[in-house]
Amino acid sequence: MSTETASTEHEPLLVRVEEAARLLCIGRTRVYDLINSGELKSVKIFGARRVPRTSIDSYVTALMQESEAA
Repeated sequence: MSTETASTEHEPLLVRVEEAARLLCIGRTRVYDLINSGELKSVKIFGARRVPRTSIDSYVTALMQESEAA
């Protein structure tokens, strides 16, 4: 098993809005703004809002591409 696979096995697939905010170094309200605008995808599980880690990665990748194009 590679170290990349081993490290991702223990990371959650979904994170709370607060955790997404921490990972992106922005406020919780800003994460909700991104969710409402469709820039950041989220799901609801039993009424609790969660953000997929892949959505965070995709958002950061899009930001980097925008930065490179500018």
